[in-house]
Parts: sequence; C-alpha cells; structure tokens
Amino acid sequence: MNITKKYEEIHFVDSTKPVWNYSSFSEDDIRNFQQGTHYRLYNLFGSHEIEVLGRRGYYFAVWAPNATYVSVIGNFNDWNPGSHPLFVRLDKSGIWEGFIPDLPKGEAYKYHINGYQGRKTDKGDPYANFWEKRPNTASITWNLDYTWKDSEWMSDRRHHNSLNCPCSIYEVHLASWMRPNKYDEETYNTYDQLRELLVPYVKEMGFTHVEFMPVMEHPFDGSWGYQGTGYFAPTSRFGDPQSFMELINAFHEAGIGVILDWVPSHFPYDAHGLFMFDGTNTYEYADMRKGFHPDWNSYVFNYRRGEVKSFLISSARFWFDKFHIDGIRVDAVSSMLKLNYSRTHGQWEPNEYGGDGNIEAINFIKDLNETLYRDFHDVQTIAEEATDWPGVSRPTWQNGLGFGMKWMMGWMHDTLDYFKMDPIHRRHYQNKFSFSMMYYYDENFLLPLSHDEVVHGKSPMIYKMPGDDWQKFANLRTLYTYMFTHPGGKLLFMGNEFGDTNEWNYKSELQWHLLQHDSHRLLKDCVRDLNFLLRNEPAMYENQFNIYGFEWVDLNHPAECVVAYRRKGKDPANDLLVILNLTPVIRYDWKVYTYGKSEWREIFNSDDKRYWGTGDVFNPHISTTLLDKNNNMYEINVHLPPLGAIVLK
Repeated sequence: MNITKKYEEIHFVDSTKPVWNYSSFSEDDIRNFQQGTHYRLYNLFGSHEIEVLGRRGYYFAVWAPNATYVSVIGNFNDWNPGSHPLFVRLDKSGIWEGFIPDLPKGEAYKYHINGYQGRKTDKGDPYANFWEKRPNTASITWNLDYTWKDSEWMSDRRHHNSLNCPCSIYEVHLASWMRPNKYDEETYNTYDQLRELLVPYVKEMGFTHVEFMPVMEHPFDGSWGYQGTGYFAPTSRFGDPQSFMELINAFHEAGIGVILDWVPSHFPYDAHGLFMFDGTNTYEYADMRKGFHPDWNSYVFNYRRGEVKSFLISSARFWFDKFHIDGIRVDAVSSMLKLNYSRTHGQWEPNEYGGDGNIEAINFIKDLNETLYRDFHDVQTIAEEATDWPGVSRPTWQNGLGFGMKWMMGWMHDTLDYFKMDPIHRRHYQNKFSFSMMYYYDENFLLPLSHDEVVHGKSPMIYKMPGDDWQKFANLRTLYTYMFTHPGGKLLFMGNEFGDTNEWNYKSELQWHLLQHDSHRLLKDCVRDLNFLLRNEPAMYENQFNIYGFEWVDLNHPAECVVAYRRKGKDPANDLLVILNLTPVIRYDWKVYTYGKSEWREIFNSDDKRYWGTGDVFNPHISTTLLDKNNNMYEINVHLPPLGAIVLK
C-alpha cells in the first residue's frame, strides 16, 4: 500500500504496541473529502499496512466528527478502550488517525468512540476490507495484495460491456445457488469452491455476465445482503478478499463479466454499523422524514453531506478499481429519487422548490455515474428504477441521471400478466404483449426476471404458467424465447433456467435434483441455446437500443394470438424473423408478409424435442412467394408449433 508519508511529531503511548501520530491526508484530501469530491477514500481511511521509520504495522483513520475520544480496540489489547487512542486532526475535519507499529495482518479490531453527550459505542470500520464472519462483528486488519491474471479481458472488455454487444446476465445469490449440505443453511461453498462450480456452469449456459446479489459484508442473511455494514469488503462467509478476487479473475478468464449489486439507498441500525456512528446522525439524515426508510426499517444516507457522498462514490469506485468488476446494479434507485417514496401526507417535506424530488440524491447519482464512466469507460452502471422518472439511462449532459441501463419493470409486469393467463383469454390482451415497444426507446432497458419475482408467494416461474405440465413448460420456453428476442439486455435469476418448482429460499439451495427429469433438463438446454443464439446473431444486439433494431411484422391476428417481428442488425443479411404462437393450437401454412428476403431457414424452434417439445411442427423447407417486385415484398409460408416460437434467418 503506497501512502504519502506525512507525519507530525511521533508520540508514544505507554503500551506494548504504541500509537504514533501519523497522517496520510493532504490538505487537498481534506478539502475534497468535505466537498464530496474525493472518490479514492479507500486509499486513506480504514486500516492500511505500511512502514514508518523502519517499523511495519497498521495505520488507522476514521471519520467521527462529533467524537471526543476514539481508540482502536481488539484482541491485541484485550479490547481495552484506553490502550490505543487515535489522534484527532486539528483542522476540524473530524478525522481520527494513528499508526500502531508491529500490528500484524489478521487482527480483529473496532473503534471505541466516545460520542455526542458521552455516548460510548464500539463500531466496525466503515472502510474495512475484511470482517469477521457473522455473528461476530469486528473488522480485520488486511491488505488487498493480489496478482491479477485477467489482462486479456481487461484490455478487451469494451467489446463485452458496450451497449451494442450481447448482454445476458445470470443473477446469483452465492449462498443458496448450491450448498455443500443442502439441509444446513450454515454451510456455504467458499469463493474457491464457487470458482470450480459456478464459473464452468455459467460458461456452459452461455451467459455473457453474472450478477451477484450483494456480496458486501452484511450481518443478517435474511436481508439477502441488501442491509450492509461493509461497503469496502466482500463478505467473509465465503472466504477472504483475495479468494473473491480469484473468483472474479476466473470469470474473466472464462470470458464472463461480473456485475455486483450495490446499495447506496439505505443501511441497517446494527450497533456495529454506520447508524449513529459517533453518537449523532453522522451518515444518515437527522430529519427522520428523510432519514428513515419505512419499507425496510433502515436509514437513508445523507446525500447532502460531502463526506457521505465521498464515502459512497469511493465505495462504488473501489469495486471497479480493486476488484476489476464490470458493472454495478444500483438497488432501489426509485426510493432515492423521491422524498415521498412510501410516505404519506405529513411524513415528508417538499424540497426547496416545492417538489418531491430529493435534489441532493439526484446530484449524487449524477456525480456517481459521471465519475465511474470517466474513470472506467468500458463498464456499465444499471439502475433498478421502477417509476416513469425521465432519462434514467440518458447522459447527464442531456439532463439524464447517467446510468448505462435501466431495469424494464413495465415489460416484466406486463409479460408475466400475459403469460399467466389461460391462452383462451390472451386474444383480448395483445396490448399487454406489445405495449413495451411503445416506450422502449425512452431508455436503455434491461429485461429482468429477477429474484423478486420468485419469492413472497409470487410462485416460481414454471408455476406462473397455465395448463398441464406440458403446457407449463411450452409456455415458459415461449416466454424465454420472447425475452431473448426482444430488444435490450436480459437478466434471469438462478433456477429460472431449469424451472425450479420452489420459490427461492435463501436458507436452502436450488433444486438441482430436478435435472434428472427431461422436462427440466431440456428447458435448461433451451435457455442455453437461446443464450448462444443471442451471442451468435448480430441482429439480436447490434441495434438493440435504437429504432433500427426492431420492427413489428404482424400484429393483426389477436384472435389467433400469433405475433411476428423482425430483429435487424447492421447488415440486412443478418435479419431475423421471430414468430410466436401463443395458443396451444397448431397453425399449419401460416402466412407472414415481409420484405427483402426470398429465402428463409428455421434456426430455432422452442417446440423442438431437444427442449421437451413435441417436435412435430417444424420447417425444414420454407416456401416464399414474391408478391410485389417493386417493394420486394414476399409471402412466407410456415408451420407454427403450439405454444411455440420459431426464429427464421
């Protein structure tokens, strides 16, 4: 760790391990920290192994502006608050710091803080890189030394992460994807074991990216990681930080990008965490109309405070800088933008202009995206945002929020509503199916079938589908075909790919035993082939975020529930024709009218026996008839399988 060595007169404390009054902060560091423009704070705050005057040890720095006394406590001093006090800077920055020589790596520690009105608390380090495994709550002295082996990926990842490249994300909760003992929620695969199990699985399935539900340290498994205490540390449940680096490195060597869920919207009230850090509302708004989140019984960051803004943007930047991640999915953006989010009259106060926007949160989000895209131009930031807020994925210079993509929640709700219907009723609701393209070009959308759709009584994907077993699987294969051939990025939660029959439960694991059944195993094969169809066909992604990539061909048969559309790349020779038959009725000799091509061949059929379909309805030879030579218009004659989708090229 290279820290600029700037220290004052050295003071020794009567202890077996003295504390030296050592500082790593420059005046510029302090000014930028306070103004909310310092985005590399992880190089300064926290605990860092350094050498001072020939002595190795750990330097500590913590922000506690209302504290009257701060010390480092741990096993090394029997958790004695009076043994190793830190020194407060005289510039009124509220930073306490000091160097403890001869302190080794791997020591558990906390900050003992005498705070406002004499309140005494023992807090974990907000900038710690490693924590004890819960239920223990101390931070651990560590370093992030690691030799990366992913230079090929890093030098070329712009070709994997750009908006005109295929994007298919496998969303994973690391603890419950697979367990060593599926009956024991206290057993986990380590990062090293996941490297051997998860990486080849994601590669085999053809996903371009993997997204981890929050891996930042968190005390309660039931929060799924969304109630965090360690914004600069991967959870110790699965191993140390270097093991997590190895996992990311392995994904990169396999040609797979890594996206992390990141939660700047709220944090829990655990005693060792950020809440009331120095006896006052240090990180959260003091006004609980803004500072308390009623949905999650948690607290909201004070985005107005420069030091908090610097902390949060430094956290996001840290994962790109130190862990080589390829993107972040920012959780609960809607709750950050609106002062009245989940609040009724009298529970919120308008902003200075009389509106309901949280102006400082909006500015924070814009600065976050500007910083990340400035420093890492070949990555993506993705917003989970469910309202009609304009310009979420538009550049800030166009008055947008600056995200690269936004979850398309409207598509998800409409699509699931449509496919849940008995096919006999679908004829009346074609608008639910087609409505997404009415507003698709407003944003750079990512289509999510996420963990939120298979919990809390919503049922697993396979049981959302109507009909008998065959119809359920046929419906789900058709839904996935529609999803993968619709413009935009894709996200599929673990277990959805093979039709898990249980709702997701963070305490257990996926029902891997279902793969012994053809219906589930071949559904998985269908998703795999859709992934490779997406990756191998330029028409599926080259124009996925502009008006040239999609065209409706046939919306004129709502009674028969047959829909056709065209996906278009930069070269018309690569165009694809997608035809969906959304009822269990076979359509022989179905006529589709489109321009430009005299020859078509079937390259995908969701009713293939390879996917547990009937295999009875397919198109080995497709006849075409020229109808209008001037306009190059053809009639295409095809057979449509029941509850099936075909893709022609």
